[in-house]
Amino acid sequence: MSVGHSVQSDDQLARLLQIGIVLEEVVEARAYHHYRSLDEELDEDIEELLEHAAEESAEHRERLENLIEGLGVDSVPFDEIESLVEARYGRTQPNDFDGVLYDQLCNEETAYKFYDDLIKAIEDSDTEFSLDREELLDTLRTIREEEAEGVREVTEIMEER
Repeated sequence: MSVGHSVQSDDQLARLLQIGIVLEEVVEARAYHHYRSLDEELDEDIEELLEHAAEESAEHRERLENLIEGLGVDSVPFDEIESLVEARYGRTQPNDFDGVLYDQLCNEETAYKFYDDLIKAIEDSDTEFSLDREELLDTLRTIREEEAEGVREVTEIMEER
C-alpha cells in the first residue's frame, strides 16, 4: 500500500499510520544496531545522534498509536504491515551503506518523505475522518518536522567529517 493521491477512509488512514509505526520501528532498530556495532571509542556526536533517533522514533510510534486508537478501526496484523513496509521502504540493510551516518540519513529521509506524502494525501482528501482533521495534520506535521531536523543533524555531522 502506498500513500497515493488521497486518503479515502478511516481504515485506509489507519493502515497508513501503521506503516508509519513500522517505519519508526525500523529507524529505532537500525539506530540501536549501529550503536551496538560501533567501537567503544564511539564519536560522541554520533552516539548522541543514534540515541536521539531511537528515542524520537519511540515517541513517534506512540503518537501514531494514539491516532489509530482515535479512529476505532480494526488493526491490520503486524506481519502484514511489516511486509508492506519491507516491500516499499526496506530494500536496504544497515550495512548496505558506507557508514552509520549514510544509513541514518537514508532512514531519516525515508521517514520524512513518507510523512510528507501522507500529509499531502490527507490534505487532498475531502473525507471526514473520525479524528479531528487539524489535530491529525498537526501531529503529522510535527513528526515530519522532527524527521527533517534529523536529516539536518545527520548532514551537519557528515559535513564536519
